[in-house]
Amino acid sequence: MTTGRSVPALRRGATVKKTVLVVEDSPVIQRLIDVCLRPSGFETVQCTDGVSGLAAAQEHLPDLVILDVGLPQMDGWEVLQAIREGEETKDLVVLVLTAHAQEETRLLADSSGANAFLTKPFRPTELREMVARLIGPAVRTA
Repeated sequence: MTTGRSVPALRRGATVKKTVLVVEDSPVIQRLIDVCLRPSGFETVQCTDGVSGLAAAQEHLPDLVILDVGLPQMDGWEVLQAIREGEETKDLVVLVLTAHAQEETRLLADSSGANAFLTKPFRPTELREMVARLIGPAVRTA
């Protein structure tokens, strides 16, 4: 697991960058997501499998989880189920990102508790706009 995030001490009126957890086994897609979101001010934490992704979601409580479905060790559906069942993680915003563009996959994402669904390949502007719709601007005032 790699992280681009350090946790600053919060003070009244401080600004904090929003964090996006990327759970994706492809380094190329991880890098593309990072390159899409960092210029907009988002911090990213990246994991390459479901087990470390779930652990990172529990540890970091990110503003958004971008979750691939086809992951080693624990697939994205299992991760999503565990997120929704966890007391501290049940309200996390989850964007399912997958190459499976079938309507059944979209319906499964909806019924499993995903907040949004996006297929690969995606346009960088499409990803940035969806992230902004889901969690707002990259910086929040504490």
